[in-house]
Order: sequence, then structure tokens, then C-alpha cells
Amino acid sequence: MEDNGANERDEIYANAVRAGKRTYFFDIRATKNNDYYLTITESKKRFNDDGSVSYQKHKIFLYKEDFEKFSDALGDSFKKIIELNKEQSNELESKLTNQFTDISFDELGDTGKSDEEAS
Repeated sequence: MEDNGANERDEIYANAVRAGKRTYFFDIRATKNNDYYLTITESKKRFNDDGSVSYQKHKIFLYKEDFEKFSDALGDSFKKIIELNKEQSNELESKLTNQFTDISFDELGDTGKSDEEAS
């Protein structure tokens, strides 16, 4: 039989993030020696052929000795994504700007009339 008191003690903190069809769960738990660890669970809702619903789950256990390395790597990854998005945005902006700034108004022709005369 399971000891519910020990189970409650193990669960220190829980947070859920809903993101479209996925939910991410961040749970802090404690071992019997009161060492803390983090579980990150990705849960995705699936519809079976018979119409029933199930959840596909993937779980990562992260232990305290790895917190700093994990945090550094995650932060570096986020920074790289932001940098890449800025590069892509700048490349697109440059392409669009060049398309429209290379227009020569001389090519449009000069009717010899001023703006007031043309109207």
C-alpha cells in the first residue's frame, strides 16, 4: 500500500504551461533524503481511431548537479534562436528594401508637366 504522506512530501511545487495542443508540466520533487529534482513533462492530446482520447507523455528528470549546465544550455539556445530570428528578419528586410530602392524614377518618364499641371 502506498504512503500518501510520503507522496505529498515528495511533491514540492507544480506548474503547468499550456501551449496549443501541448501542456508542459514542471514539477519539483524531493527524494527520501530531501534532495530536490525537477521533472519536465510534455503532454500531447491524441485522438485514437475509435474516437477516444489519450495523452502521449515525454518526461525529463533533471537532478540538482545538472541544474546549472542545463540552465546555461537552455539560455544559450534561446539566445541563439533570437539571434537567428533577427538575422532572418534582417535578411528579409534587406531583400525587400533592395527590391524597392533600386527603382529609378527616371524610368517612369517625365511628361514635362508640374504636379499641378498634370492634375
